[in-house]
Amino acid sequence: MAHVVSIVYRPKGTGRPQDRYARVPTDRVQLIEAHGIEGDRKAGSKKRQLNVMLAETLAELGQEGFKVGPGELGEQIVISGVDPAALVEGARIKLGAAVIEVGEPRTGCDRFEMIQGKPRHAAKGRLGTLARVIVGGAVAVGDPVEVLTAD
Repeated sequence: MAHVVSIVYRPKGTGRPQDRYARVPTDRVQLIEAHGIEGDRKAGSKKRQLNVMLAETLAELGQEGFKVGPGELGEQIVISGVDPAALVEGARIKLGAAVIEVGEPRTGCDRFEMIQGKPRHAAKGRLGTLARVIVGGAVAVGDPVEVLTAD
């Protein structure tokens, strides 16, 4: 069964370390419609409310030497058991009580390269997706994940 594997976020008031992403693991968050994770410093952007990745892709990247601990690739929510082909732009995914809409694929940046010590092209197409929160609600590690039809 598809489910939520991990959740991390960047609490407001945290600094920006140079050698890693400032992410704090948690078991539960509240997703806010059109905003992102409640209390997340990065929330609020129209395009980049969440960074969602597949656990299976994280495992693959880990075997290639990428740092894949919680939040080390810049992801916020990791899900497992979802067909990657279903993560097309516009697809809606139910995570616990919330619904998100898949946006464009996430790309690496200079910061990603510095933190990982690898060029972004080595992970091209495998850094998950940006998503928007369509329906707010609680999401917890272990919650079921369901791919809904695209609008």
